[in-house]
Amino acid sequence: MSETSTTHATTLLSGKTCVVMGVQNRWSIAWQIAEAMANAGANVAITYVDDRAKKNAEQLAGTVPGMKTFVCDVSSDEAIAALAGELKAEYGSIDTLVHSIAFAPADELKNPFLQTTRDGFRLAHEISVYSLIAVARELSPIMNEFGSIMTLTYLGSTRAFPKYNVMGVAKAALEASVRYLALDLGEKGIRVNAISAGPVKTASARGIPGFSDMANAAAEKAPLGKVFGPQHVAGTAVYLATDASAGITGDVIFVDGGYHAMGM
Repeated sequence: MSETSTTHATTLLSGKTCVVMGVQNRWSIAWQIAEAMANAGANVAITYVDDRAKKNAEQLAGTVPGMKTFVCDVSSDEAIAALAGELKAEYGSIDTLVHSIAFAPADELKNPFLQTTRDGFRLAHEISVYSLIAVARELSPIMNEFGSIMTLTYLGSTRAFPKYNVMGVAKAALEASVRYLALDLGEKGIRVNAISAGPVKTASARGIPGFSDMANAAAEKAPLGKVFGPQHVAGTAVYLATDASAGITGDVIFVDGGYHAMGM
């Protein structure tokens, strides 16, 4: 944990256990969220997808006292069930689940949307959308009352951005899934929300053709300018994990400097 982060540590999430899925590297939004939640006093677990990602995940976790790592390939129901079992054995119960997972084959983002393939469409939705449903189903039984589930989305769910293509369609399905999960899990007191981040520069974002143009346009037109860095997204995630957000569910919260609200 950096000296700066330690200086600003709080107790907002003291006593809570948070699971963050989708940490790839120290520049990823998921890692920023994991670190912010740890700084707020939470016990934090992060997941990695396979052996290739294990070393990096363990190195990152090693910078935060008490942070643990777990393997989970969200394309496997068995792997998700195993994760639930391991988390229950380690923590007993959890309070927050952060789903920061999305994927589409590179060609689906390079070619015109009209050329989207059946396999590319299926894979984008399986990893980017169905995985939220699957992990919510398996992990909600070990989640405490008033627990919080959150996922990451983008404005491409409701507006067409060049080259965002099938990922935009997947984000639309993801946001609809948030609402239906909120309906199902509300009776258990579990909240489900999405954070719609502005075009944050991450390693994954570099794989989207024309991403720099998207980021520059947002920074130019947003009322607050470029106030949508990973630290701002992480701050919103911490809020959604606290009891202060107990009345919010089924919602999409924008962290894009106000860009989404502008007409021109």
